[in-house]
Amino acid sequence: MPIHAMSEVKPIMIPKGQPGFVETPYVEGVIRKATRYVQIGYPVHFSGPAGTGKTTLALYMAAQLGQPVILIHGDEEIGSSDLVGGQYGFRRKKVVDNYIQSVLKTEEDVSSRWVDDRLTVACKYGFTLIYDEFTRSRPEANNVLLSVLEEKMLDLPAARGEEGHLRVDPNFRAIFTSNPEEYAGVYKAQDALKDRMITVKLDHYDRETEIAIAQAKAAVSEQDAQRIVDVVRGFREICQNGMSPTIRASIIIAKVIKLCGARPMADDQAFVETCLDILGAESQNGSEGLEPKEIQDSVMGLISTYCN
Repeated sequence: MPIHAMSEVKPIMIPKGQPGFVETPYVEGVIRKATRYVQIGYPVHFSGPAGTGKTTLALYMAAQLGQPVILIHGDEEIGSSDLVGGQYGFRRKKVVDNYIQSVLKTEEDVSSRWVDDRLTVACKYGFTLIYDEFTRSRPEANNVLLSVLEEKMLDLPAARGEEGHLRVDPNFRAIFTSNPEEYAGVYKAQDALKDRMITVKLDHYDRETEIAIAQAKAAVSEQDAQRIVDVVRGFREICQNGMSPTIRASIIIAKVIKLCGARPMADDQAFVETCLDILGAESQNGSEGLEPKEIQDSVMGLISTYCN
């Protein structure tokens, strides 16, 4: 019996119909071309700044493929063994022979126990792998992916006790995400790894999509969503050197005013205060953010333009 054992990796099934997922011509276009690449066997890499829906798109696309999903979140502490697997505890077997009552024979065997981890499980059973923010993991940890994506072969440690390699199941699919604008806790991906995937660059959504997302996520009217999104998009254009507000800013503002019964109008104090707080915090996150007076004047000007 095992003294200690790591729990087996369990894939997740994502339903194809995802409540709250917004489909607009822009989103449908991204999903359509990315699915095309994946279906012919190439891994897809969604690359874009925060708030561009990389993870949401990856999960939705994986759901449409209809396969179980293995999800990995990039992290500095991840090593190759966290992807492939390792030895976790021991398995002990004891045989007691007391056939002759006066003679007692015992035989004991102790062996290490190997447990496959997420990448090995996905490759072995043909699951869809989502590696979210993979550049947060150290490049040497991701080296194991090179042969998986190119030669469709996973190299395995001798300690696994089986063949030294695993042929990747033909149904295996891989979707990666990364934020090229992030500077903290991120590593530069190997050229060899990027060369093995097709990168789909994402940017901020178009106005129609942002309105649809804000309306769906916060359950506000289309008119209210339009006003909020226009203020946020207008402020985004002003923040050339600072941190640009994303669709998350529109969603937060919409949820707050929905909760407190406010309206996106220039004479609604709760709405104005919320915009100043949310947009001010976003713009000051950058190294060259706007000054507080500039933020207030800009936000008030945009509210006056779009919310009267």
